[in-house]
Amino acid sequence: MNLRPYVPNTITLLNLFSGCIALHFAFQQNYLFAFYFVALGIFLDFFDGFFARMFQVSGPLGVQLDSLADMVTSGTVPGVVMFLMMSNSSGSDGEGWVGLFPYLGFIITLASCYRLAKFNIDTRQTNSFIGLPTPANALFIISLPLVLQQSDSLLVLGLLTDRWLLLGITLLSAYLLNAEIPLFSLKIKKFSFRENSLQIIFLLMSVVLLIAFRYSGVPIVILLYVLLSVITNKLRRADAKA
Repeated sequence: MNLRPYVPNTITLLNLFSGCIALHFAFQQNYLFAFYFVALGIFLDFFDGFFARMFQVSGPLGVQLDSLADMVTSGTVPGVVMFLMMSNSSGSDGEGWVGLFPYLGFIITLASCYRLAKFNIDTRQTNSFIGLPTPANALFIISLPLVLQQSDSLLVLGLLTDRWLLLGITLLSAYLLNAEIPLFSLKIKKFSFRENSLQIIFLLMSVVLLIAFRYSGVPIVILLYVLLSVITNKLRRADAKA
């Protein structure tokens, strides 16, 4: 019996399983383990496509499974985390519309769903991305409560417990997920520094930031990814005009 066709989909389902476990820990407000299992799911998400290409068993079922798994791991979990952060934020325990404020955190889940559906039918995103990928956005959002727990800065504590700033982060997240901003892919297809210099430099900078700042380095890395992509796009347009 040839088991190769089942390997990528099994890995995808393990991604979904990791997302379900992350949800469990998120609801318990154990953000560290929620982060670990989301990171594990994202790791598995990378390798399901890798094995599908290696075994030449890519198909529409795998595409749909991949998006459904990502919807939980990289869409639902960050929405729950933002909902809980808003629930614990200053001024969010009132009555009426104020009590409904934390539910705005699920805008991240809605935006992630729209981004994943759009990705499946967008033929422009084969070698790069348009808009922030849901895994990167998930790591950005889920790292925020860890930054809050790690930091002893009153400024950071004040900012990340302010409901209006959290709403601003939510709206920025939803925008970046679906914005028409080309972002470079981290996939290295050829072992050439010249052709992959941007990816290699970004990965090295990411390692340095994560070692230096630990969990606080995660949102910095994601913002750096977006910033480098924007700068690179402008430089390429300038070279094309020259």
